[in-house]
Amino acid sequence: MKIQIKISLMALAALSAASCTGNKNGQTATSDCQSQDVAAYADLKGRWNIENIVFSDSDYVRPSEEVPGSHQYIVFEDSTYFIQTNCNTVSGPYMIKGDSIILGDGAMTEKACDNMATEDALRKILPNIATLYIGNDSTARLNSRNPSEYIVLHKAAAQK
Repeated sequence: MKIQIKISLMALAALSAASCTGNKNGQTATSDCQSQDVAAYADLKGRWNIENIVFSDSDYVRPSEEVPGSHQYIVFEDSTYFIQTNCNTVSGPYMIKGDSIILGDGAMTEKACDNMATEDALRKILPNIATLYIGNDSTARLNSRNPSEYIVLHKAAAQK
């Protein structure tokens, strides 16, 4: 597990170094890229409720319908993400470059639950998440490499 995390972190570092290095004229674009990254990073930080995990128009999981009353969410802090489902947790590193997001491999608990729909959907979609769209500061969409697949998130109300 530690080796897998180290490899993931090294891959993230390599992607970071390779991205945003220049433009057609050979000039560096680091400051432009960094400002985009900072904005996306700042907008994503915090707790987001998982509203919908979509694979197609007819194949999706709505956690609030699967397990009513259960709070299922993702927290993005610093360079790590943490997911709480009705029964299990997932955590790992993440990196944003422009509108691209990479969710690195992490750890997942594997408790047997009465309803595993959210966990099964997350296992299927998380490795394919590639881009991020944040709308009006309260809705985020994590898009898969597969065009019809995505996760819809809504910003959680501030905790008191």
